[in-house]
Parts: sequence; structure tokens; C-alpha cells
Amino acid sequence: MRLGLISGYSGAQMGLPMDTILEAEKVGFDSVWTAEAYGSDAITPLAWIGALTKKIRLGTGIMQMPARTPAATAMTAMTLDALSGGRFILGIGPSGPQVVEGWHGVSYGKPIQRTREYIEIVRKILAREVPVEHHGKEYDIPYTGPGASGLGKPLKSILHGRKDMPIYTASISPKGIALAAEIADGVIPVWMNPERWDIYDANLKEGFARTGGKKSLDNFEVAPFVTCVMGSDLEKCRMPVKGMLALYIGGMGARAKNFYNDYAKCLGYEEVAVKIQDLFLAGKKAEAMALVPDKLVDEVALVGNRERIGDRLKAWKASPVKTMLIGTGDINTVRALAEICL
Repeated sequence: MRLGLISGYSGAQMGLPMDTILEAEKVGFDSVWTAEAYGSDAITPLAWIGALTKKIRLGTGIMQMPARTPAATAMTAMTLDALSGGRFILGIGPSGPQVVEGWHGVSYGKPIQRTREYIEIVRKILAREVPVEHHGKEYDIPYTGPGASGLGKPLKSILHGRKDMPIYTASISPKGIALAAEIADGVIPVWMNPERWDIYDANLKEGFARTGGKKSLDNFEVAPFVTCVMGSDLEKCRMPVKGMLALYIGGMGARAKNFYNDYAKCLGYEEVAVKIQDLFLAGKKAEAMALVPDKLVDEVALVGNRERIGDRLKAWKASPVKTMLIGTGDINTVRALAEICL
């Protein structure tokens, strides 16, 4: 089992848990991951981390596709990959309509189509086989639409990127998982129950089948976020996970378009997912949090004392998951997980 450390995005004040990140590198964690929402970006902190580390891989979980053109993402990825000695993992995702349209000021559009074209363009740029040209439903390169000067021409990157740079997508919908299996190198579920591999299996196989046998779990990574809260008081350990789940299931999206709410229903929590959303959107966040089942927390997170977490890790090790991206800010938890898993 490989372990990654989630650094995430900042709150009101920018900061990085460098002591924990350096310890993760020291004890054998494979990767560290940054994120972005509508505050700190994913790349600047990762560049800082890259400058202060030597071997741990550097992943974005995720860069928002609507925030950057495919070319801008490819340029950023090639630059950081080169400066870090080939350690970069490009994690991208569509974000959600509230952030895309409310923060970035662009149409949410069709995320599946956008993802397909986005990765195709990025891979063309990395390959440098021919000047980049793409005329799709989402992207037009060189641009030929309204207001075009007519002077655009296909270009090839000045910087020589790494053709085999891994690209992951953040996906939990059936179509998104199948697309990741078809065109990406990995998928990052926001959380998952290792004993419910059935939610992923058929969709992954569908995507692999589209490649004509070129893809399988042998060359594809399922790398879920897994929050870990270690301590002697089990209920206290569950509380931050319940807060996260209530936020995502209840409020991370509009009532009629909340992917995380739909995902919780797929995991077997249809009735309670509706109630959590009702409470959260009514402003009753504490009540929504209290309604998150202990069972759901125990399925998707690692909580409790070391022995309990070690026992739960057996299910993860028995699953097809090869990499867990661990959410923790506690240096002792990093050490303990390394001892158990590595």
C-alpha cells in the first residue's frame, strides 16, 4: 500500500504543515497533494513543498479545469515537473457549478466532454510530436470563433515536457469513473468504502474496454482521499469526519445538483443523505452533522486508536486500492500509518 499526504488548501490564513510533510517524506510516504477551492491555489504551495523536499512526489488534488486553459495547465505542469526532477502528478477536475460559474465566471458546460478534450490537449502538448491543433465542442485551438483575429497558428511547446507525466481525474460519477479509466492514469474519489468496490468495478471495466486492452488496474490507479483521526476517544475522532461529510453531502452544491449527495446515496445512505441536505440547507449545520451515521464514518475514514485503525486497514489492503491519500495534520499519525502500512 502506498500512502499520500493531503495538504489541501488554506483557510483564511495561508500556511503549510511543512514539519508533517517532511516527516511523511522521511518515513516513506509516496506523495503529497495540494488542492484549491476559491482561495489559495494548488500550484504555488506545491512549488514551495517541492523546493523543500527531495523525493516525495507532488500531486494536485485537484487543479480546477475551468480556472485554466489546457495550455496553461500543461505549461504549469511541465514547469513544476522539470524543477522538481520529474515528481509531478497532474490531478484535475471539473469542480462544481457553484464555484465554476460563481467564482471563475465561466459556464459549467459539459464536464465529461470538457475533461476528455482537456486531457487530449494536455497530452498533445506534453508529447510535442506536432504543433497543437484541436477543434472540439469545448476548445478551439487555434481559436477561430467570434472576435478571432485570424492570426492564431498551431504551436509546439518551447519547454520539453515529460510525455509520460501521470494525469489523474477527480471523479465519483459513473460516467466520470469510466472516462478516467479510458483516458487518465488514475482517479481520485473524494472518499470511498473499500468494501464497496462494486460501485467502481463496472465503470472502470467499461473505460478499460474502450482502450482495446491497453488499460487495466495494472496500469491505472484508484487513489481515494481517506481522512485519518487517531486517538483514544472514538466519538471525538469521528467528529471532524462527520463535519466534513455533512458539508459535502449537505452543502457542497445546490439541492438539485450535489454530486456528493448522489454519491452518498450510492454508498447506501439514500434516506439519511436527503435529511442531511435538508438540515444543512436550512442552516441547521450542527443537526446535519449529528445525523451523519457512525457507520458511514467508519467505512470511509480511519478513526480511533492505533489498533482499531490497523484493523480497518485490513479491508483497504484486501481491496484493489493501491494508494490511499491520507488527510491528517498530525505528525504522530503519519508515523503510525507508515509503521502499519509501509
